[in-house]
Amino acid sequence: MGEFHATTIVAVKRSAEDICIGGDGQVTMCEKTVMKHSAKKVRKIYKNTVLTGFAGSVADAFTLTEKFEKKLEEHAGNLKRAAVALARTWRSDKVMRNLEALMIAADQECLLLISGSGEVIEPDQDFIAIGSGGNYAHAAAFALFNHTELTAEEVVRESLRIAASICVYTNEQISVETL
Repeated sequence: MGEFHATTIVAVKRSAEDICIGGDGQVTMCEKTVMKHSAKKVRKIYKNTVLTGFAGSVADAFTLTEKFEKKLEEHAGNLKRAAVALARTWRSDKVMRNLEALMIAADQECLLLISGSGEVIEPDQDFIAIGSGGNYAHAAAFALFNHTELTAEEVVRESLRIAASICVYTNEQISVETL
């Protein structure tokens, strides 16, 4: 079928009451064909207290999101403990080890990047970006976060617009979730 390039995801946390995650809607196959313009790659989970966004294989990301929600339930909503448990399982489980995706998760306490190599990374500043246009969105978020008073949602939307203007795998069909 071919390799899918999907996504730019950005998350920003200005305060415990101003948290946003957003993603573009483009799914590209084989670096040549846009398969979908309006995929939704961000969600609210665990009683609407955790935001997640994923980059990579869509099917793999849905699997990870389901497993992550179960880990959140097992750990009473503790995001860090659930993220470490998911990363540990992801790294050690034979089936999960083959999942190709990255996940960002945020709640009122923290913002995390979770990877299949077992990494759980809390960024130095309260913003993070992943995916095909992640570097462009990260640079935009860095400037906007540090040099403006924009809200978390405004930083996320503008960072994604900037990434879409540069990255061929990112479009302007932006979806966001906020806490």
